[in-house]
Amino acid sequence: MNNLNFRNRSWYKDLLYKSLIFIATVTVIVYFLPRSGKFNYQFDIDRPWKYGLLTASFDFPIYKDEGLVKQEQDSVMKSYKPYFWCNQQVATNSFNKFKADSQNKLKSRLPISYYHHIEELLEQIYKVGIIPSLQLTDLHKQDIKTVMVAENKMASGKAIDAFFTIKSAYEYLLNADTIHYNKDVLRKCDLDNYILPNLVYDKKKSDNVKIELLSAVSLASGVVQTGEKIIGRGEIVNDQTFRILESLRKESIKRSDSIDQQRLILGGQILFVSLLMLFFMLYLELFRKDYYLRKGSLSLLFAIIIFYSVLTALMVKFNFFNVYIIPFAMLPIVIRVFLDSRTAFMTHAITILICSITLRFPYEFILLQMVAGMAAIFSLRELSQRSQLFRSAFLIVLSYGVLYFSLEMIHENDMSKINLGMYASFVINGVLLLFAYPLLFLLEKMFGFTSNVTLVELSNINNELLRKLSEVAPGTFQHSMQVANLAAEAAIRVGGKSQLVRTGALYHDIGKMENPAFFTENQSGMNPHKSLSYEQSAQVVINHVYDGLKLAEKNNLPKVIKDFIATHHGYSKTKYFYVSYINENPNKEVDESAFTYPGPNPFSKETAILMMADSVEAASRSLPEYTEESISNLVEKIIDSQVDEGSFKECPITFKDIAVVKGVFKEKLRTVYHTRISYPELKK
Repeated sequence: MNNLNFRNRSWYKDLLYKSLIFIATVTVIVYFLPRSGKFNYQFDIDRPWKYGLLTASFDFPIYKDEGLVKQEQDSVMKSYKPYFWCNQQVATNSFNKFKADSQNKLKSRLPISYYHHIEELLEQIYKVGIIPSLQLTDLHKQDIKTVMVAENKMASGKAIDAFFTIKSAYEYLLNADTIHYNKDVLRKCDLDNYILPNLVYDKKKSDNVKIELLSAVSLASGVVQTGEKIIGRGEIVNDQTFRILESLRKESIKRSDSIDQQRLILGGQILFVSLLMLFFMLYLELFRKDYYLRKGSLSLLFAIIIFYSVLTALMVKFNFFNVYIIPFAMLPIVIRVFLDSRTAFMTHAITILICSITLRFPYEFILLQMVAGMAAIFSLRELSQRSQLFRSAFLIVLSYGVLYFSLEMIHENDMSKINLGMYASFVINGVLLLFAYPLLFLLEKMFGFTSNVTLVELSNINNELLRKLSEVAPGTFQHSMQVANLAAEAAIRVGGKSQLVRTGALYHDIGKMENPAFFTENQSGMNPHKSLSYEQSAQVVINHVYDGLKLAEKNNLPKVIKDFIATHHGYSKTKYFYVSYINENPNKEVDESAFTYPGPNPFSKETAILMMADSVEAASRSLPEYTEESISNLVEKIIDSQVDEGSFKECPITFKDIAVVKGVFKEKLRTVYHTRISYPELKK
């Protein structure tokens, strides 16, 4: 019952974990997706329609050309008359101020006859109207000759040249009658203090009139009915069809900007992304379930999908650059290097499909990116040299270029109209792909992976740790080199990671550097085990696993290399000391733990191959003679005993793989230990 409850809790916990990953990924991607209207077709006048039959899915007007609409609006606006209203209070206030001043500060300077003259002129000026100078200048710029002036709820048209400005009104006061009235006397009275604009621009009324005039101009010259054919595949886009397509584009964008449409778009995006991510997680569940257990693998896969989806959405939303400069082919390269080809293709396909809904031309995008992704996967099986990345980048750019050129040949009727900008984007894309090399180093550190580039660097026998091994324990070093050759060849034959097993083999016995003399390959006459009991000798030999893991930790070796150190003996026994102890003490109970390696057993194809190679290579040194039969018997005996002991129960290696490995070892050992011919002596 307790076991059942534990399994149920574990199942719920696993489901919750996957659900949170799913929800978080969908939420982040959908948040950044643009929800503005798009028109998913590319077209131009006198070029063939490269899509299928297009029919109207809703009624929409055929909009006139913008130039024609502007011409008609300009013609209508010639009759436009802005509205002003006359502020009577301004004239009243000016008259009252003039009367008050004439009885006080102007009394000594202004004769009585002048008073009536000025009053009459002010009345005339305000009756005609005073307009602000800036307002009058603006009317002249708009080429408006007449305006409507509202007074006492009545509006009448008046020519703008008849109005006074403050300056012209002041000059009129001075020059109206110079024969009877002295200008110098009038100047001393500061008459400009009584001249203020009384015509006020009525913006609301003027704008309404302008809108009414412009609304009389029809923006459309016809209507396309629902279901009506617009254009078919291969037909040339003429002027009329171009206007219809442009009208459809405008209407599509206008409809998508409504709140209801925005909600529909959001719902569609959530459903679309959720469905694709569900398929991706089902793929992992069915074919790569172990990735859920390896947090680094899972984090890399989802992080890279989110990164490319968000980057594409932002570039489309803010229109930074052509989206084809984004190195999408870097995605399968990274995943192929760290994980496997099938997952690389699946992740690439899901990411491209998600990114496609942000683009105006998704079908062309999907086609180009899928082909480029396949070129990346096929051209880069294992990345161990920079030249491989250059070759892959070249092949990817070539794939882009050739495929796009073929599409242009299919859809274009004039090769002089080839879009050279796209080819420039492909070249930039190829250059950016070269940054995958330094990026791999960062991803290794962030997600805990080990790339082939790192493995190649670690397998350099001139690095500090391997050089020290060759000096302190030369026999162990030679043994490791032989094991590396055997294991790498076997890994190639059974589809394993040859570079990984080669590097692991070079480091699997580094723990022997702590006590090199206790291992036969490093002894030169004296055997220190003679002074120890069998249990003590076994512990010294077993400790080379612990010592190796300590050295690996100290030298920052990757986890995958530590796995080879820990598993190359599994839970096997130090058979020499174990059997010797039993033979000498047949009646004593044996403490098997004193003679057993700490394990674990191999859990991958590569660690299993190394265990077989290590045991076979070590045992082959003790053969009394090297014949085809003796080598074959040795290989069969060693590996069959490991199978019988259950050393390979926890790793994905088949009996067929084991048979292939045996064949490789026999072939290699026969080559290594072949009989040399005797050279004849020269007779004197």
